[in-house]
Amino acid sequence: MLPSSPSVRAPAVAGMFYPGESRKLAQDLAQMLGTAAHDAPERAVPKAIIAPHAGYIYSGPVAASVYALLAPARGRITRVVLLGPTHRVAVRGLALPGCTAFATPLGAVEIDGAAVESLRTLSQVSVSAQAHALEHSLEVHVPFLQAVIERFTLVPLAVGHASAEEVAQVLDTMWGGPETLIVVSSDLSHYLSYSDAQAVDRATAKAILGLATDISHEQACGATPVMGLAHSARRRGLKPELIDLRNSGDTAGDKNRVVGYGAFAFYEQPASSLSRPAA
Repeated sequence: MLPSSPSVRAPAVAGMFYPGESRKLAQDLAQMLGTAAHDAPERAVPKAIIAPHAGYIYSGPVAASVYALLAPARGRITRVVLLGPTHRVAVRGLALPGCTAFATPLGAVEIDGAAVESLRTLSQVSVSAQAHALEHSLEVHVPFLQAVIERFTLVPLAVGHASAEEVAQVLDTMWGGPETLIVVSSDLSHYLSYSDAQAVDRATAKAILGLATDISHEQACGATPVMGLAHSARRRGLKPELIDLRNSGDTAGDKNRVVGYGAFAFYEQPASSLSRPAA
């Protein structure tokens, strides 16, 4: 039975965006992650990822392609900073949920209390239980995280009207070391024809790989946190990689009106590769 305490954010889209029964959910995750791991070449573990947030039958395989990269760090990652756009409740800046845990059919994940306290000093960060209550852009990632990470605390941030610099400041505050993973939730184009979506999403993927900070919300619904990550990635010398780029016409939808999905990994570079050669 899922927790019902006011301090626990109950799942809002279990049974709709993903299975509401724990065994079925675990089976589906294992199948998607197993397929992704089998199909992908071996890579390093990313510091940050971008993954989509639609129903699992549509975007789950794309999300799995980048979540599978975290397997070698299953016991190393102990904190996840998760940012996603608001779809239902308007927010100024970034909003914490004001609870102590996020629940899914796989169990509850504790909110990182120390991180929450450090973020309260930032003027762009507020608390809004309403913004989180029905928001799917964050929730759909938590079961993936539960499947690939042994034990972790969560810092969930619903991103509303904010600048990329404000998001980057939050990321820099939460950056941490190898124990911290950053996850940005975003879909790409919405409701274009299959061929038009492919063209638009290829251009958006190129912009993300170029760490662009002028991506529109028509290109990516999570453009604000995506660009915030780009700011931090530029300053810190992260190397981005496109892991998967598809749309709902490739997975479980028709090709008349599709939604685009991309999976991206961002890798920290060895300190020696970031230093300038002597003159």
